[in-house]
Amino acid sequence: MTDLLNRMTPAELVFNRGIEREALRVTPTGALAQTPHPDKFGSKLTHPKVTTDFSEAQLELITPVHQSARSALDDLEQVHRYIYSGLGEEILWSASMPCVLQSNDAIPLAFYGSSNLGRLKTTYRNGLGYRYGRGMQTICAVHYNFSLTDDFWQWLKREEASTESDPDFITRRYFDLMRNFRRLSWLLTYLFGASPAVCNSFVRDRDHSLKPFDEGTVYLPHATSLRSGNLGYQSDAQAENMQICFNSLENYVGTLAAAICNSYPPYENIGTLVEGEYRQINTSILQSEAEFYSSIRAKRVPGKGENFLSCLLNEGVQYVEVRLLDVNPYLPLGIDEEEIDFLDAFLLYCLLSDSPVHDDVLCGEVRENALNTVHHGRSPDLLLRENGQDRLLNEWGVAVLNEIKPFASKLDSALETSRYTDTLNRQQARLADPLLTPSASILSDMTAKQIPFFRFAMNKALEHREYFLSQPLNADEAAMFDDIASRSVADQQTIESSDETGFDDYLASVIAGYRPLAAK
Repeated sequence: MTDLLNRMTPAELVFNRGIEREALRVTPTGALAQTPHPDKFGSKLTHPKVTTDFSEAQLELITPVHQSARSALDDLEQVHRYIYSGLGEEILWSASMPCVLQSNDAIPLAFYGSSNLGRLKTTYRNGLGYRYGRGMQTICAVHYNFSLTDDFWQWLKREEASTESDPDFITRRYFDLMRNFRRLSWLLTYLFGASPAVCNSFVRDRDHSLKPFDEGTVYLPHATSLRSGNLGYQSDAQAENMQICFNSLENYVGTLAAAICNSYPPYENIGTLVEGEYRQINTSILQSEAEFYSSIRAKRVPGKGENFLSCLLNEGVQYVEVRLLDVNPYLPLGIDEEEIDFLDAFLLYCLLSDSPVHDDVLCGEVRENALNTVHHGRSPDLLLRENGQDRLLNEWGVAVLNEIKPFASKLDSALETSRYTDTLNRQQARLADPLLTPSASILSDMTAKQIPFFRFAMNKALEHREYFLSQPLNADEAAMFDDIASRSVADQQTIESSDETGFDDYLASVIAGYRPLAAK
């Protein structure tokens, strides 16, 4: 590995990245906003930078692809400033776990207009609500999209003397990256998890093992990321009935398509078209590949109207989407350059290190290690499983960081900086002292100030609001965003006027697109 790193030039060490940050709109009192998506932001169906996730009150802010962490964050900050130019008195919630929630019905579904595509998006979200409850869907995250450049892939293919086609080689190596990522994802959860506590309202009428922190909050003393646990983005139906394999593209696509095509009895009880309303897209374990809850996913941008899995199978992996990152409530953007720099070094390490094939035993260890770190990650005696053997989280984490050191050093040398070694040193300090992690800091601040999780997150949200309002968009920036919003409205109108079939037929054709791909 050292020889390979030594042969790298700066041209190979340029990464493409994009950021997606989710945030709830809340009222000045911290309640979930009941207002529609602000008109100022144009169409959430077609706006390239501002859309919604599950709820009408759940914004998703998106950057285009950048080759610099700093430029990606600057772009994301500009979008936040734009959002605050149109929010009025509303506030962006600062944390992954939601504000105080009322009833299920008080969480409004995102509405995307009358087009077939828009109705499909809303129907999908309606299905999520029926399957998991709307409260779970209000959890927010930061997604990090990562890819290597053509120069890198051509260099690596020469180094490895591969005779595969470019798409096959790149796809195989991205799957190597994803297997290592899943195997070691517990480390990111420990280092960057920022959801150790939740409001009581989130667990109302749900079985849980959380402990009372105060009258308004439940938590676990050594938790890192409850968002990633069994009260968050986990699905027992998927865990027990799906075997999504990261060993090859063909198996990945086939098993996902089968999960979309094969009916699942508990979801049959929900129904699809009931009293004139589509409750869900289908009765399968997955309504679409978007419902696959995984820490990382293979991605490609499909053509207009093209089935995503068909496109992925035919053209190969274009980038990977890291999905396990909590919104850090201490940061106005929910993520910062230090976290991105570590992610870049970690992902490069995952790509270039030996990547064992995932069998049933290893897949079981991945899930067990992930959940143990979610619930007990800062416990000093937490044991994880590696190849059937117990290993202390701290000991294993130190070993992984030591293996990442040469990658961080190479990135520093190529980019004439010390950022990558600096962030590695800070993560080593977090392993040595769990109190330095974001999850521990949150509980420490709540304890010191004697405040519930709601008040902690609300205070941070108000601080961030003042930060963005103190530096409003200039005239040129405001005009640019107004133009994007206007064009997005026109684009939605074009889509709505171009539908040639009814929604029933459209939905049937969407579902039929997966059947040829389903694993037998």
